[in-house]
Amino acid sequence: MQLPRLRLTTAAALMACGCLPALAQTQPAPPATAASAPTARQARPAAAPEQLNRVEVSGTASEESIRRASTASKIVITREEIEKFGDSTVGEVLKRLPGVTTGGRPGRGGDVRMRGMGGGFTQILVDGERMPPGFSLDQLPPEQVERIEVLRAPTAEYGTRAIAGTINVVLREPLKRRLNEFRAGVGVERGKLSPNISWSRNDSFGEGHTYNFSVNAMRGERIDDVITDVTRLSRATGAESLQITRGQSEDSRQGLNLNGRVQFKLGGQDTLTVQPFVVASKSDNHSDITRTTTPAPAPATRPPGDFDRAVTDGDNRFTMARLNTQWLARPDADTRIDLRGGLGGASGSSHSLRTETTAGAISRVQQDTTQTRDRSWNLVGKYSRSLQNDHSLVLGAEGEGTTRHATRTTLVDNQPQAGLGDFGDDMDASTTRLAAYAQDEWNVGKQWDFYAGLRWEGIRTESSAANYAVSNTSSVFTPLAHARYKLDPAGKEAIRMSLTRSYRSPQLQDLIARPSINASVPHDITTPDRAGNPDLKPELATGVEIGWEKYLSKGGMLGANFFARRISNLMRNVVDLETVSWSATPRWVARPRNLGKASTMGLELEAKFRLDEYFDDALPINIRSNLSFFTSKVDGLPGPNNRIEGQPKATANLGFDYRLRSLPVSIGASLNWTPSSTIQQTALTEITTNRKLVTDAFATWNISQEQSLRLSASNLSPLDYYTGSVSTTDTQIVTSRSGGPSYTQWQLRWEMKI
Repeated sequence: MQLPRLRLTTAAALMACGCLPALAQTQPAPPATAASAPTARQARPAAAPEQLNRVEVSGTASEESIRRASTASKIVITREEIEKFGDSTVGEVLKRLPGVTTGGRPGRGGDVRMRGMGGGFTQILVDGERMPPGFSLDQLPPEQVERIEVLRAPTAEYGTRAIAGTINVVLREPLKRRLNEFRAGVGVERGKLSPNISWSRNDSFGEGHTYNFSVNAMRGERIDDVITDVTRLSRATGAESLQITRGQSEDSRQGLNLNGRVQFKLGGQDTLTVQPFVVASKSDNHSDITRTTTPAPAPATRPPGDFDRAVTDGDNRFTMARLNTQWLARPDADTRIDLRGGLGGASGSSHSLRTETTAGAISRVQQDTTQTRDRSWNLVGKYSRSLQNDHSLVLGAEGEGTTRHATRTTLVDNQPQAGLGDFGDDMDASTTRLAAYAQDEWNVGKQWDFYAGLRWEGIRTESSAANYAVSNTSSVFTPLAHARYKLDPAGKEAIRMSLTRSYRSPQLQDLIARPSINASVPHDITTPDRAGNPDLKPELATGVEIGWEKYLSKGGMLGANFFARRISNLMRNVVDLETVSWSATPRWVARPRNLGKASTMGLELEAKFRLDEYFDDALPINIRSNLSFFTSKVDGLPGPNNRIEGQPKATANLGFDYRLRSLPVSIGASLNWTPSSTIQQTALTEITTNRKLVTDAFATWNISQEQSLRLSASNLSPLDYYTGSVSTTDTQIVTSRSGGPSYTQWQLRWEMKI
């Protein structure tokens, strides 16, 4: 019986990894079940420190129990997994999950995409709430994250603005015991140091009250090479020109993050929680680039605005503060009332000064200044009731409002930029969202679990400026259904199915028609102005999920998940030659539009296990791997590359971690692979991206039960990374490529728990 079992499991693991170079999050070293922990202690009684650390794995068991108990497909990443590789951003943690990719250069994090779908298809939440514009997950240090919840299909409670899925980042939660955690580290990339320090404290006070407080401070410096080549071919004459841009950009960043939770026990099972959250960051950047054109234009025919060298200095400031409260009441054993409310504010400012020179003389100076101020509120009410026949009913209502005041000034040679006078410098905008939902979960027999939900959501956006106003209202009704069938009574093997409807609403900046003029020379399809579209409609998607999961005895699992989405009113930026009010001649303008329909589907395979589960003499090395395939089609665009924006054809991860028996040392490595891709962005433009092959590794020395020293490396085998495009118009073909080399980042971190 052992041999067929070995063959079956190994085949499934190989199918999930393939022979592709891929890597993922590693499974924690301790056994995942309480039953297996005593066996480990009996097998190695002398290794007391090792066994203490292994027993600490109860978090892994809860991770698996949450995933197994969920009717909808759900992945939970605990603190142990978040800390393992010493990642500097949450995006670097997420990239190891099945089907998750990140934008930007290798090792740099970037926007997070589920199913490879870029452009806002993934719903990003922090403690169940959306963050204001200007905030990104890269601003959130992993040290302040308690766990990460990934929902592949939308649910009524978390919201349905999640065509690709939902990622909910839960901040640190208070414990019932006193604990201080200190972390201090320094990262190095290209000789630039990036120090960081954090402190988290848990404690209790009074009659059962608890609190948690975390603070993180960081400073980072980066240097990037600027490499851009643009070739323009005249279709009429066959003449060709090559524009080469070379230089460097330097960026220094500083950030301070504070968050906390104070939980008051009000009597019985009622609690009141107060949660402050503050983010403050600033950055300064400097770039110096030179540009040459071959063949060189004659001085008399050189177009106005052309330059040989450009030096840009800029700074950005962002501050966000939020205060949430939650009252949780339990009138009886079967009823739960959850009321939440919050107030928040954010402000940002940016300033840049660009000086261009031609033949050694200053030819143009441009200053851009932007200031924004956001204010927000939210109210949430949820009623939960356990009914007879194993039904669990939840009713909820939500309200959310955001107001924004923005000021933007552009000066060219100390004069207002031509063409923007009609739009003014000030803008006021507001967004109001209301939602109501109902959901029911129930069991039928010992093998079937069902979930049915209904959600209505309406959004109204208004904005005004000097001579124009925008108003946009949309509402969506989304039915949802999930089911789980347990193939064995214990639930260690199950099939999940989902039929859902989800949507994506236009962002504020997509609706506002106010233009941003691109002063680059020459002006063509690759250097368009940008403007919004007040007539945008939300995207709607009908989705199907079918998944299989099998949980192994020592904490591993095998899984396969198929998904499909059919999208209508697909939104995408389209560049067209337009007659505009801000120019006497037609201009190329990038503006979001509803293209029509699109479809996407994919298969996500996952395998994680311990080698000694299948090989008696093997070391207890934890293996984690996943492999995902994607395909999509956008109707109305020419094939064969008319796919969803930013979506590669596949992505894969492969990783391991192992705790040495003779030394208090843990080691691990992971490999993340995303192939190159070519996507037909519009009827005129095709976009290409290079492959990513990112190797990460770590080694942790447990100095004592309270202290550890962690050395980690990100992007150990750095590759050059470029993006490019080919744009074809009636007059010319423009081919561009930009990017540069990537680099390894080393990080040394000391951790202490008291």
